[in-house]
Amino acid sequence: MLPPRAYFFIGLNGVRALSIIALLLVLASSIFVLVNDVEAVNRSMKSDVDMTDCDYIEGSTVPNQPAGVFWAVVNRLLNIFQVIVLILSEVGWPAAFFERYFPVLGPNFGLGALGIFQCLIGATILSHHVDDFTLVAAFFLFAIGCLNMLIGLIFRERAKEKRSIMSWRAEAKGVLPTHKDMRPPFARPASSFVNNIFKGGEKAQPDEFGQKGYGFGRQGEKAAGLKGFLISKPLESLPRYAPPPPRSDSSSSRAGTPEPTFKSSATAI
Repeated sequence: MLPPRAYFFIGLNGVRALSIIALLLVLASSIFVLVNDVEAVNRSMKSDVDMTDCDYIEGSTVPNQPAGVFWAVVNRLLNIFQVIVLILSEVGWPAAFFERYFPVLGPNFGLGALGIFQCLIGATILSHHVDDFTLVAAFFLFAIGCLNMLIGLIFRERAKEKRSIMSWRAEAKGVLPTHKDMRPPFARPASSFVNNIFKGGEKAQPDEFGQKGYGFGRQGEKAAGLKGFLISKPLESLPRYAPPPPRSDSSSSRAGTPEPTFKSSATAI
């Protein structure tokens, strides 16, 4: 049985695949509608039919009003540009570009903003009278946008992290058990403890700041003096709980004792 994160990974990537498919369908349908509108406008300009009372140019989605052709073309071009940006966001390339210029579509943001953009594009296309292919593609994109908004509300900013292949590999490495060597330093095969003992510690290893240590000998005292530090030897003193040493006075101790006298014996050798 797979762990829960595997189901999340598969489900979120399935939604991502459907989102990319819907965006590609809308991209193709937008290009098709744009070409069809341009051809319809060209036909209307060549024909002698009076279209003053028509709301739209015949066979197109272009409104029959001043600058209607211009705004219709701009609308389709903006939809195509937005769809391309959303496809790149779903693919995840280039991540640095989205993280800097479009943070809401970057890897550190959820899927809610993506769903809102998809719903806006779908609603914009569905608000016009279009052909069946464009209608189905726009409705499909709107449904996927609602699903992405729901996923964004559930997983928030962790949605893209849970569906990322790189984060999946990182979590897979974290699941593996880690082994910590509990042997003492001198018993480890890759340890340099024994070499340092026999070589006398000639080669000092750099510390965390990239500098070599000098220990507590003369080299260390010299290096500390060059940096302005003063190393002083602590004064010898007894602990506070130790009794004071007895005071020895030779003159007072010998005052009450008589000086010894020696006499020679007649039988001494």
